[in-house]
Amino acid sequence: MSAAVGSYAVDIRTGRLGTVMGHVGPYVQLRPIGGGREWDCVPDAVREATAAERLSAVTAYVNARSRGEVS
Repeated sequence: MSAAVGSYAVDIRTGRLGTVMGHVGPYVQLRPIGGGREWDCVPDAVREATAAERLSAVTAYVNARSRGEVS
């Protein structure tokens, strides 16, 4: 997958969803929704997130923020 910067993608090795932050060497760099530490993923292990996955991840983050669990 050619992941565009700013798009949402899933690391199929772990099931984690993140925002594509860039490409460094052979890796795609993903950052969790709402921020946090980026992680590297090989392009073959990245797929575009579905609309349902994006909505679920953003909703979970917003709910956690409203409960004061994240800033």
